[in-house]
This record gives sequence, structure tokens and C-alpha cells, in this order.
Amino acid sequence: MLKVSHVSVSFGALDILKQISFHVREGEWLMLVGPNGAGKSTLLMAIAQLMPYAGSVEIEGRDAAAMKAAERASRMGYLRQDNTVGYHFTVEEIVGLGAYAKRGSWLKSDAAEADLRRVDAAICQVGLSAQKKQSALTLSGGELQRTFIGQLLVQDPPLLLLDEPTSHLDLKYQIETLDLLQSWQREKGRAVVSVVHDLSLALKYGTHALLLDEGIVAAGGPIKEVLTDEHLNRVYGLPVRPFMTDMLGQWKA
Repeated sequence: MLKVSHVSVSFGALDILKQISFHVREGEWLMLVGPNGAGKSTLLMAIAQLMPYAGSVEIEGRDAAAMKAAERASRMGYLRQDNTVGYHFTVEEIVGLGAYAKRGSWLKSDAAEADLRRVDAAICQVGLSAQKKQSALTLSGGELQRTFIGQLLVQDPPLLLLDEPTSHLDLKYQIETLDLLQSWQREKGRAVVSVVHDLSLALKYGTHALLLDEGIVAAGGPIKEVLTDEHLNRVYGLPVRPFMTDMLGQWKA
């Protein structure tokens, strides 16, 4: 579904990404992990065609850079880490833009009623039914994040690109959102690529991982083969497993 070949990103003399290559198949959830500054968000933005890069990105065998915006929107959806709005759109209107991205129209087609049902269903799925008519300018950071996740559910492309999808979410909505995304990903013809910092969440929900370090691939493959002591200790520069188990140990009675 996604093939990234020798992708590099540079800003002047600074190389952010260096010859990144990997692929994602149907049914996979690829976790992009690594320390701050490793290039995770930059890689996701390059795949989403939001910044210039060298190399190639193919979606379902086609060059993403050669696609028109509407065609890309029908094949992949992108969630920013920090969404902001400066307009008085309601939750319903923002979620409804997912139908526009997919179809090129919003409530202006024969499928308008079906779109409305999908919008209502997505708003319910992300737990915002009570805020449906509320201005986005009045939402908390977590509510706004869930609003844009709802928009992606309406857009419903085969591939989702998610940059820290649980940022700003409290524990309850972290779990509910990731469970929802996992159910979506397990349906036929779908896949997810997401940036995560929480390695425990990566292990729980990911099928595969790409471990980045200073713009290069330190390890890639099935998640249990990537998030090993050897790989993590080298990249993070500390004994990761003892730290994680010690933190969990704080919950013992």
C-alpha cells in the first residue's frame, strides 16, 4: 500500500532524513519511533507530500507526487500532531470536510444524506456528540484532536498517516481512540503509519516499527524484532526496558 524509497530531506546543509526506505502492506500498523529530532514527523510530512524530498513515495503502486490533491485524499489521510483553527467552524462542519476531501464536495451531491450519516457516526465514535454544534474555537486541545480524527474517519482513505494521534488526549480517550483506530486498521484494505513516543503504546497497537535515529533507519520490521533491548539502548542511550518496568512497578500495591 505504501512504498518509500531512498527518501531524503535537507534544509540547506542540514540533512534531516537520509535515504529512508520501507514499505507498508495491507493490515499493518507501522509505528515510527525514535528520540526527539530523529526525523519522524518530517518523514510523515514527506509521505503526505507536505514538504520537498528526494527519492520516491508510492501509494498503491503510484507515484504520490504525481497525483492530484483530490486523488491523494482518496488514498491517504494525514493527521497533524498539533491542529489549530482560526475560524468559527463547528465540530460537525470540520468533520464534514472529510467528505469534501474524499468526494470533492460536501452536502452538494446525491450522496449528501449518506455523508450526513457518516459524519454523525464519526462524531459519535470520537465521543463529541454533545459538542456537535460547538465552535472549534471553544474546544479543548483533546476535543480538537478528536474532531480531526473524526474528519479522517469520514474521509476513510485506505492509508492513514498519524502524527502523535493521542497528543492532548487524557487516558480514557487515548485508549478509546487507539482501539477505534485499531478496529479501523483491521478492516480489509487498510493500513496505518503513525508517529508515537510512548513505546508501550507502540508495542500494544503496532504490527511493525521503524526506529529512526538522527535521520537514518536504525531498525525496521515486525515490532517485536525492532523494539529490542539492543536497538533501543543504542538509540536512546539508556537501558530502556529496566526504566519502563521500573515505572510500571510504581503501581504495585
